[in-house]
Amino acid sequence: MSLSFILRRLGYGVLLIFGVVVLNFLLIRLAPGDPAVVIAGEMGGATEEILDRIREDYGLNQPLTTQLAIYVGNVLQGDLGQSFFFNQPVSRLIAQRIGPTILLVLTAQVLSILLGVFLGVIASRKPNGPASAFVSIFATIGYAVPVFWTGIMLIILFASVVPIFPIEGIQSVRLRDAPLLVRGLDIAHHLVLPAFTLAVVYLAQYARLSRASMLDVLGSDYIRTARAKGGSERAILFKHALRNAALPILTIAGMQFGNLISGALLVETVFNWPGIGRLAFDSILRRDYPTIMGVLFFASAAVVVANILTDLSYRWADPRLREQ
Repeated sequence: MSLSFILRRLGYGVLLIFGVVVLNFLLIRLAPGDPAVVIAGEMGGATEEILDRIREDYGLNQPLTTQLAIYVGNVLQGDLGQSFFFNQPVSRLIAQRIGPTILLVLTAQVLSILLGVFLGVIASRKPNGPASAFVSIFATIGYAVPVFWTGIMLIILFASVVPIFPIEGIQSVRLRDAPLLVRGLDIAHHLVLPAFTLAVVYLAQYARLSRASMLDVLGSDYIRTARAKGGSERAILFKHALRNAALPILTIAGMQFGNLISGALLVETVFNWPGIGRLAFDSILRRDYPTIMGVLFFASAAVVVANILTDLSYRWADPRLREQ
């Protein structure tokens, strides 16, 4: 894998992020509604003179092209603007919320990949057996059920029927001053339901994909040769077959990262998880344009970076692509 290829991919990523920034700005600003009215509403209402003063203070009275040029210039300097509602820099708001979102998304990603691949491998051993039928049914149901519905059902189950998990927040108030280990275990306890809710949809996809990939690989000549040499079934499945069957899973994992971030918005709203998704939801309700654009910029950049890393990882894992 040459340095020129890496630099070329990074250049494409920068151009794509720039295009996303411009598109997000235009879509948000062209949406109906006046943010000055929203800001004035938070102040208890205002006259037309106060509305004009607000538009002037926030630069909303300038032409759209001028606002776009100013915004792009500020983004290039690392300035995502000032929140209308929270009255704080957007970059600070995102920095305060990024930790819980990364924890939720990465936990759901790892959980969905590990459980999905494991179920797919088990199902591939006997394609017509009960395990394979269970994986197929589970994948169909898991992919069809909306993520917010799964979250609501889990809240009902573990709040009324079997109350063993917290159903909102990231940490218990009474344990905020507890030792680090106790607080870590408390956060993990709160993480169970949101992470499982977010992972279910993608777990089902990975299970179905890994089952199909494993069935395709298990029919290869080198697998029959390994069995003829007396290799154990576990070694054949996990050492020989899974390594080649994992390449499509690696690609899908990178592509699904953006969906995980968008799904986190719903999950964080359902479970009151204090992450970027919850911040975006609150900002949309209040027409807080700078915060919305800041969240969209962060999410877009994260997806582009994830896709670049996936592309590099795929070329690292497949020698044929490295030779090209």
